Amino acid sequence: MQNEATTANEYMKMLPDDRKAPMAKLRSVILKNLPRGFEEGMNYRMIGYYVPHSEYPKGYHCDPKLPLPFMNLASQKNFIAVYHMGIYAKKELYDWFVSEYPKHCKYKLDMGKSCIRFKRIEDIPYELIGELSGKMTMQEWIDIYESNVKR
Repeated sequence: MQNEATTANEYMKMLPDDRKAPMAKLRSVILKNLPRGFEEGMNYRMIGYYVPHSEYPKGYHCDPKLPLPFMNLASQKNFIAVYHMGIYAKKELYDWFVSEYPKHCKYKLDMGKSCIRFKRIEDIPYELIGELSGKMTMQEWIDIYESNVKR
């Protein structure tokens, strides 16, 4: 779904009616559990949760004008997606999530490197996504990011 929104609130208003409630619930659970320091805004035409330049002036190595991304939330054509960079960068977090997922959801996990796809919006494991959101502090994410980028 191409969304030209410039703020998270605009993004939410532009969603199709059937996506508004689950996206609002995901956004709420992420914000409730996200560790201190991360900010919400628009990133890559999605709702983004990132390390602001005030905390990490170097920004994202691919484009230093952008803040360091951590999580994204998006309504795509055929699914809702949660992107979590920590899952991609920290194997223990990935392993934890994969082992916990079946306890919260009756359908098979549909996941790429950092993208968790929910095709059945009635079966989104909100509690698990909330827990995932709070598993990594901003400083831990910066440390992991820097150790991987400097390789």
